[in-house]
Amino acid sequence: MPKKKQPVDSKMHKDQMDMQKKEIKERLQHIKNKILVMSGKGGVGKSSVAAYLAVALSKKGFTVGLMDVDLHGPSIPRMLGLKGTVGPGRVKGKAHPVKYLPNMEVISIEVLMGDKDAATIWRGPLKGGVIRQFISDIEWMDLDYMIIDSPPGTGDEPLTVAQTIPDAKALIVTTPQEISLADVRKSINFCRKVKMEILGIVENMSGLKCPYCGKIIDIFKTQGGMLTAKKENLRLLGTLPMEPEIVRRGDAGDLSLLDDPELLITREFNKIVDEIVKITEALTDSVPESQKKNELPDIKKDSAGTKVLVVPVSGGKLSAHFGHCEHFAFIETQNGKIKETKMRIPPTHEPGVLPRWLNEQGADVAIVGGMGERAQQLLRENGIEVITGAPMDSPESLANQYLSNTLVLGENLCDH
Repeated sequence: MPKKKQPVDSKMHKDQMDMQKKEIKERLQHIKNKILVMSGKGGVGKSSVAAYLAVALSKKGFTVGLMDVDLHGPSIPRMLGLKGTVGPGRVKGKAHPVKYLPNMEVISIEVLMGDKDAATIWRGPLKGGVIRQFISDIEWMDLDYMIIDSPPGTGDEPLTVAQTIPDAKALIVTTPQEISLADVRKSINFCRKVKMEILGIVENMSGLKCPYCGKIIDIFKTQGGMLTAKKENLRLLGTLPMEPEIVRRGDAGDLSLLDDPELLITREFNKIVDEIVKITEALTDSVPESQKKNELPDIKKDSAGTKVLVVPVSGGKLSAHFGHCEHFAFIETQNGKIKETKMRIPPTHEPGVLPRWLNEQGADVAIVGGMGERAQQLLRENGIEVITGAPMDSPESLANQYLSNTLVLGENLCDH
């Protein structure tokens, strides 16, 4: 029997798809770093992190594109106070994204729709097509960073990004409570299944600074992001406190919060941005294989039950002054037993030095007496669990109590 001819419209569709794939591949070659900002559930501040990250990177001089692929609930244009719409491109059938800053461009389904309150009632194939068009049909400038704001969950949109942009890296946003962390673990498993590298985790809404006394109030829980990052062998990029100003300014389309160094969230967010820049630049310059596989550098893994405990020591016992102790006892444990103890002299006490040094020495858990919230936060950001309120005992005794779950903790009394 003669071979059936392929229908003309089917052949045309295939040709169009092949052309789009070629255009996508060509466009992606002009984007150095692609970061997918995702979360396991809604309401964790994912879009805020994406928007602030894009603006912060652009203010550091990088060329940045912000692509909002949350097609059912786009919020990026309103957060940015974005004006205008896409313009005609140099090539027929192409379009320019909306210019937000001289070196930052934005695309979102909302800027393409006349009615901003209209519901987007689309299914998978149509959504995937729009996301691919955001790359192939938009004339982006050459970009240092493309930040992609994805809807919560592990559905069509993040899957399309993973399939279309194979070298995209994930930044996962969570809050400290277990219901959010449970969904985050699904996001982590999603990334590993589709072979998407994970840059790290950002813990948002990590406590509220009291406007009267300045203390941090743990509205949800504490250390959830740090513990999840350590368990999954991922980086904790940082923790961000709750900040009412974000809500007020975000509703007004005002991102000037990034220019206010008086706000704790501004200082912490800028540290996260600096860390992301450092990581992506290191990846571009080729780094050891261990880091390419999402492993934390310079920290001993918790394989075979290995864990390194660290205790500040003065006069042979736990020191009441963490930053001014005589030595640090590094106690390597394996399968619940002490394997080796080494005493090390700490570096000169300066802000931020000790947490980095302890991280480099392989510390997993710090057992301390009293410690301020800021110091605890710096240790957590360096992947170190903090146990406060420990009694004035020898480091080995404290380690044994910790390992046998008999360590009795008192108040976290810090006189700093």
